[in-house]
Amino acid sequence: MIKKSWFANSKIKAFWILTIFTFIWGCFSFAQTIGSTSKLKIARVKYSGGGDWYNDPSGEVNLLKFIKQNTNIPVEPVYEWVDLASQNLFAYPILFLTGHGNVNFSEREVENLRTYLKNGGFLYIDDDYGLDKFIRREMKKVFPDQEFVELPFNHPIYNIHFKFERGLPKIHEHDNKPPAGYGLFYNGRLCVFYTYESNLGDGWVDPEVYKDPPQLREQALKMGTNIVIYALTN
Repeated sequence: MIKKSWFANSKIKAFWILTIFTFIWGCFSFAQTIGSTSKLKIARVKYSGGGDWYNDPSGEVNLLKFIKQNTNIPVEPVYEWVDLASQNLFAYPILFLTGHGNVNFSEREVENLRTYLKNGGFLYIDDDYGLDKFIRREMKKVFPDQEFVELPFNHPIYNIHFKFERGLPKIHEHDNKPPAGYGLFYNGRLCVFYTYESNLGDGWVDPEVYKDPPQLREQALKMGTNIVIYALTN
């Protein structure tokens, strides 16, 4: 039996929507909305197959810190990971998957992830270069009848808070291909967002890791903030 997840609870979903509108319009403080015990955490997806699912663990922490500094969304900036075969994934509204190599989902992981996504969960995938053919194969197991669809630049995920009129920022260059954002939908809802040739997550990590210029890191963090806001309100 799947435990009832927080995102399946319409009252809590409504809380997140209200919280986002709160910081967008600046009408109320978060303290007026709900108690301080509810804080957003993002879980890194652990997967088998040999890919480095664990790379750059400072990324999510820095993104959550940026969100805390620039919005009224209550966050807990910690690094946590989750096994897709575990019931623990249902405790997180947003999952993050990244890496450079092979990805392999077991049958149980596929079923769990499908249930998670169909019930309101959101998966963000960032190709750290070398992930593409593997993640497309594995997500086909989750949604056999779907293909990734490239999102147009006017999609709300690019403009929901910070404005990206040309779509994804390019953080690291590999082979001169333009960055692209792809989606998988369930009942009309974007439940999986996949960034390709952008290396967005690299721009979140501690500055000494890649020594990216501050303005490039800021672009990555702003786009990451858009992804989080979109995931919480749609």
